[in-house]
Amino acid sequence: MTGKKVVVAGATGLVGHAALRHFGASEPCEVVALSRRKPRDLYGARHVPIDLTSEADCRRAAAELQGATHLVYAALYEAPQLVDGWRDPQQIKTNDLMLRNLMGVLEQVSPDLRHVALLQGTKAYGVHVRPLAVPAREGRSEMYEQPNFYWAQENFLRELQTGKSWHWSILRPVLIVGLAMGGAMDLIPPLGVYAAMLREQGRPLDFPGGAARVAQAVDVDLLARAIAWSGEAKAARNEAFNVTNGDVFTWENIWPAVADALEMMPGKPVPLSLAKEFPNWVGPWDALRRKHDLVSPALAEFVGLSFQYADYSLRYGQTESGSPSIVSTVKINRAGFTEMMDTEDMFRKWFRQAKQERLLP
Repeated sequence: MTGKKVVVAGATGLVGHAALRHFGASEPCEVVALSRRKPRDLYGARHVPIDLTSEADCRRAAAELQGATHLVYAALYEAPQLVDGWRDPQQIKTNDLMLRNLMGVLEQVSPDLRHVALLQGTKAYGVHVRPLAVPAREGRSEMYEQPNFYWAQENFLRELQTGKSWHWSILRPVLIVGLAMGGAMDLIPPLGVYAAMLREQGRPLDFPGGAARVAQAVDVDLLARAIAWSGEAKAARNEAFNVTNGDVFTWENIWPAVADALEMMPGKPVPLSLAKEFPNWVGPWDALRRKHDLVSPALAEFVGLSFQYADYSLRYGQTESGSPSIVSTVKINRAGFTEMMDTEDMFRKWFRQAKQERLLP
């Protein structure tokens, strides 16, 4: 469609970066990347440095936002203690403020705005505080009584949109897998670093997590295509959708594929907190970067808070099998988005890419 201008907020994050890649490669449109630091690759987008927590900074960027037709809102503030922060009132308040600041300016300068895509996740169903209803369904299983920045942002958008010509869509991905540096919730860097440490010692890829739980994941490129679809599909207007690869997995079952993708043998269960262990890897990681001529940065910058997220996802310290974490994707399939991906293939894809880009040895 001519005259399409996509603004991607949170362009350095896992989802934002994938959205830049999608719109840059597959659609003839103008793309503006909003983030504090410059993304690793802009894919033809124009970068506008911005601090969304500052209303003045958003106003300063008004000219760059002029004429936007689509907003992909993937910006996120996470507290330093990642998992605890999900229930922190300050984290909720900050994320609410960021969306309000941006929309306050965007609506003024973009009279042709058509669509806002907002990211949520399974915390909408209280996955961080209770077992999920299986499967969790949009409009039926939400945990509105649990304070969450999702509800602050969603309520704001619903009210703002009333009587206007633009629409919103909410996407609720499960465990997102892709490749962003310094992200809060990106498993490829922490698992890749952990594997590299073991391989240097000539060891197999031991499983560092806890007891099994049946779960789902989503490839970030598939998610980016779902976001783009939601911006054009009539059936997606003012609707929320779960997004997954379409299969289920347990870490134990896919661990051999993860090991194979990293060119290692799968080992045995050896519980290990990656978040507690990683300070011991700072020096060895720098040595590996020099040895293999890697382009990835120092450990903290490369992995961000994702060591904490890896412990959470792999259920480190959990000794009993967890309740299944399964969402229904019937709604998005019926609405017209039917893409699927094999979760083992997804992990192979991203570890292969991390090696090709010289981010991992």
